[in-house]
Amino acid sequence: MPNDAVVTYEQVDADGLVIAVLAGELDLDRADAVRDSLAAAAAGGACRYLNVDVAEVTFIDSYALGALVSARNTAASHGVSLTLTNPSQPVRKAIQVTGLNHVFGLPATS
Repeated sequence: MPNDAVVTYEQVDADGLVIAVLAGELDLDRADAVRDSLAAAAAGGACRYLNVDVAEVTFIDSYALGALVSARNTAASHGVSLTLTNPSQPVRKAIQVTGLNHVFGLPATS
């Protein structure tokens, strides 16, 4: 799984767990590239579980959040489970406000 300028990948095990790491600002300028990269990773065949680590994301806008939803839907169509892990405060807030916790496998927070 090739790394690119937007997403860093790590094949964790032979059972198909892949960790994708996102960092920095996820906004209109990067959203399409993130979506396309994650979708390609999910469609690659070696991936069954795609955990997207968003601990280092410092900003996320609605367009980028939509791109993550799109990547999740594409992954699901390939039989891949995409979840977000280690959400930073900006990501957690965006997901909480939009009610997308269940979509990304995150517990609801109060």
